[in-house]
Amino acid sequence: MNTATLGATAPVNPIPLKQDAAVIGLVGLAHGTSHFSHLLLAPLFPIFMRDFGLNYSDVGLLMTIFFVISGSGQAMAGFVVDRIGARPVLFAAISCFLLAALAASMVTGYMGLVLVAVLAGLGNAPFHPADFTILNQRVSAPRLGHAFSAHGLTGNLGWALAPAFLVGITALTDWRTAYHAAALLYVGVLALLFWQRDKLLTQVHVRHADAPKGSDLAFMKLPVVWWCFSFFLLSTMTLAVVQSFAPSILKAVHGVSVEAATFTISAYMLCGAFGMLVGGFVAAYTKQSDRVVALAMSAGAALLLVCATGWLGATGTMVALAATGFAVGVGGPSRDMMIKKATPKGATGRVYGTVYSGLDVGFAVSPLIFGGFMDRGWYALTLTGAAVALFISVYAALGVGRRTA
Repeated sequence: MNTATLGATAPVNPIPLKQDAAVIGLVGLAHGTSHFSHLLLAPLFPIFMRDFGLNYSDVGLLMTIFFVISGSGQAMAGFVVDRIGARPVLFAAISCFLLAALAASMVTGYMGLVLVAVLAGLGNAPFHPADFTILNQRVSAPRLGHAFSAHGLTGNLGWALAPAFLVGITALTDWRTAYHAAALLYVGVLALLFWQRDKLLTQVHVRHADAPKGSDLAFMKLPVVWWCFSFFLLSTMTLAVVQSFAPSILKAVHGVSVEAATFTISAYMLCGAFGMLVGGFVAAYTKQSDRVVALAMSAGAALLLVCATGWLGATGTMVALAATGFAVGVGGPSRDMMIKKATPKGATGRVYGTVYSGLDVGFAVSPLIFGGFMDRGWYALTLTGAAVALFISVYAALGVGRRTA
């Protein structure tokens, strides 16, 4: 096994665009559902704090529980995907989201919310190894860049939809009805995927009887896997800062209203989605994926540093933050191509599961570090720290490139 070996080989024969588009669309829908579920609880935290007498530490712990379970489960889910295929794992994951929504509609206190976080974390765990196994096996090689672009784009749209969906329905009726509606949404997605299940079938990794003991873990000895993991951890720390603290920073430093600050985060996500769309074309026609990622993350880090100075004022800072989303988004598809090149044959699920668990670790760790900065009023230092983490991720991306050349 060596790092130059590519992951699951895409089909060699020409495949009709319609067939590739169907697979990409189905996987994108599933991925959007996953990101929607990241925010299954967070948009309604103020209501839970009011109704159940909770504080910020209580609700913050719910997100930590979610990402710890998702991250640890993601690494293990990759082995399951390689053994039994991606399709049944994907169905089980969405079923967990359905159970989480139903449980959320019936909670009467904090422990009920903890159960929702656990179920949602279990559901989120298998998505990246399952998604990328399907894309790598079922989409033709010339269209993989666009497939990864659509995958990232739908994830951002899932993030954007969740607050509007849950808060909007809560405003019209109540929060329990909002979770009933979310459960119906999951039922619809699961039904569609089951109906089109033939497009999600993947080959399994057959373990030969004479295979050396521990061969399933051999990929963990490859340094390139941990370089990929480090890249995800560092780049996600930056995203967590923007999602969690940018509105508070804009309000404290520039006097921006809560509505305008929240809109800036939505703009960041939408610009990120557009960046991923553009990045799909870049990834399709560029072989040096690591350099594309490095340039995109460097541009994003530079923009964050400018935001940290406060020189641009309120409006300029909000525009620069949105532009940061676009810059980072452009590198998204090339990032996934970079990981594909680092994946040994037959280990797609395991490698993607391990590497993407860095995302969950970043989401779990970042608030603990930068939350302390925010408590002390170090707003500029918080943005600077996010920029530094993104700059270091550039070194990690180039390290991946050197080890897959």
